[in-house]
Amino acid sequence: MRAGLMLVTLLGLAALVLSEATPQNGTLLVSGHAGQLPVLQISGKSYVDVEALARLANGSLKFNGNQIILTLPDSAGDSHATVPPETQAANPGFSKEFLKAGIEEMAVIREWRTTLINAVQSGFPLTDEIVNRFRGQALASDALTSAAASTDSDQNAYQLVNKVLDKTQKLSDKVVAARKNLNYISGDILKNDPLFQQILNCTHALSSMAASGQFQDDGSCR
Repeated sequence: MRAGLMLVTLLGLAALVLSEATPQNGTLLVSGHAGQLPVLQISGKSYVDVEALARLANGSLKFNGNQIILTLPDSAGDSHATVPPETQAANPGFSKEFLKAGIEEMAVIREWRTTLINAVQSGFPLTDEIVNRFRGQALASDALTSAAASTDSDQNAYQLVNKVLDKTQKLSDKVVAARKNLNYISGDILKNDPLFQQILNCTHALSSMAASGQFQDDGSCR
């Protein structure tokens, strides 16, 4: 009787151990990576193929004696891990510093251009003092815009802003020379002046770029 009871007890323990050791199937998903790995759950613990895990997570394995070293990409807090580098480099947009400096420079240039228009249409003289004041303000603002350019879009847009400044200087010289020579300048001459139209077209193009936050050269500033 006692022997029979011991046999039943041993059989029960054996069944319990076998039931706990029986592998259970599961699936492992790695966040940020496509694919999945089979998981074996034995006695409450989960096991996966470490080589398959390395391949799925774009990691690498190194064997050192009885040690296995698994190296995984460091993606914690790194936005570059989820955004392709080529996408960031290709279209970074304008930096806030450049956008602010560029808008301020274009405002100075616009004031200079407005003064030229009023001088032509109203017939009041343009003194060297007035022209030099606008030139000095524009050059100082241009230096700040150049210093603020950090991205590729900044650098490309700055070249166009600088072209507007250069063309405005040429237009100013043209109007001043006509005034000094006492040449008559029609109030509508700027409407048909190629240089003036180039300035307007480029200014409108830059305004659109500033609104979109991206550099887009449509040829208006050439």
